Amino acid sequence: MKISLLSATILSALFANAQQHPKLIVGTYTNACESNGIYVFDFDAKDAQLRLLSSSEKTVNPSYVTLSDDGQFLYSVNENGKDSKVSAFWFDKENGSLGFLSSQNAEGADPCYILNDGENVVVANYSGGSISVFEKNKFGALNEAKQVIKLEGHGPNTKRQESAHLHMVQLSPDRKYLLANDLGSDRIYVYDCNPNAEKDILKYKNTINLKPGSGPRHLSFSKDGKFVYLLQELDGTLTVFSYHDGMLDKIQETTVVAPDFKGETSAADIHISSDGKFLYATNRGEANDISVFAIQDNGKLEFTQRQQTLGKGPRNFTIDPTGNYLLVAHQYTNNIVIFNIDKTNGKLTYSGKQVPICAPVCLVFTH
Repeated sequence: MKISLLSATILSALFANAQQHPKLIVGTYTNACESNGIYVFDFDAKDAQLRLLSSSEKTVNPSYVTLSDDGQFLYSVNENGKDSKVSAFWFDKENGSLGFLSSQNAEGADPCYILNDGENVVVANYSGGSISVFEKNKFGALNEAKQVIKLEGHGPNTKRQESAHLHMVQLSPDRKYLLANDLGSDRIYVYDCNPNAEKDILKYKNTINLKPGSGPRHLSFSKDGKFVYLLQELDGTLTVFSYHDGMLDKIQETTVVAPDFKGETSAADIHISSDGKFLYATNRGEANDISVFAIQDNGKLEFTQRQQTLGKGPRNFTIDPTGNYLLVAHQYTNNIVIFNIDKTNGKLTYSGKQVPICAPVCLVFTH
C-alpha cells in the first residue's frame, strides 16, 4: 500500500510539473525572414514566460506540425509549392531537442495541415487539392505515401475557389472517421478511417455541402464529441453541427465578423477551452481579432467578446495545458502574444507578454 501511495504521489508530481512546464513547439515560415523552421520553448505556466530550448536545423517552411501519441516523434509539412515534403523528427520530451529522421514527397503542392492517427500521418495539400496518407515505420520515420486522394471541385469565388483546396484533415474523437475541409468547393468530406489497412486507409463515406463562397477552413469537435464547430475563411461564417457517427446536421450559423466591419475577412483558426465551455476563433485580414463564444448546453454559441490580437495575421493559436493562457501566433508581425483567460466567462485580457519569432504559424503544446 505504501509503495502504491508513493507511486501515485510521484506520478501526480510529474503530471503537475508537465502542466506547469510544458514544451511549446512552434512551426514557422522560413522564406519571409531568418528562421531555422521549428522552435521549441519551455513554457512556465506560473508566470507565462517562454524560454527557448532548441530549434531544427534549417527545415523549409514547417508551417504545421504534430506530435506522435507518445510524444517521441514530431512530424511537419514542408510547404514549398510543387517541391513540398513531409518530414519526421525524433523529439526529446525532457529537454525539447529535435533530430531529423527523414522526408517524403508530400504528393501534393503546399501541404498546410498534418495530423497523427497513431499508425499513420495524414496531410492536407492546399494547392494540390489532395489528401496524402503516410505510414510510419517502427523507428518513427515515414514511408512513401500509402494513399493519395485527389479531389475535384470549385466555388463561386474565382480567385480563391478555382479548384479544390484542402485546408484541414481532422479525426473524429473515436478515430473512426476523418473529416476533410475543402475551401475550394465549400465541402466537408467524411471518410471511414482504417489505420491498419493494407491499401485504402480512408474510404469515402459522405459529403456535407456548405454555403457557396464561404470557404471552410478549420473545425473543432466539442469535448463530448456531440458537436462540430466549423470556421469558414472567406466570409467569416461559424457553423455549428450536431454530430453522430460520421454524420453532421447544421443547427446554428453565426459569424466572427463584427456587425460594422467593412474590411477584408480572412478567418483562420478555431479552438475550444480546456473545460469545454468556451470557443475561440481568429479573423485575420484587416480585423486581426479573436472572437469568444460561450458554448450552451445544446451546443449552440453565444457571443461573449471580440478582442484585438495585438499583431497582424493571427494564423494559429493554442491554449496552454492549465487552461489559463491563450497564445496567438502572428505570421506578419513576427510575434507570439499571450493572453490571460478568465475561466468564469472565457474572456481574454492581454498578459503584457509577447515573444518575437520569425513568421510563426503553428503552436503545439506537448501532452
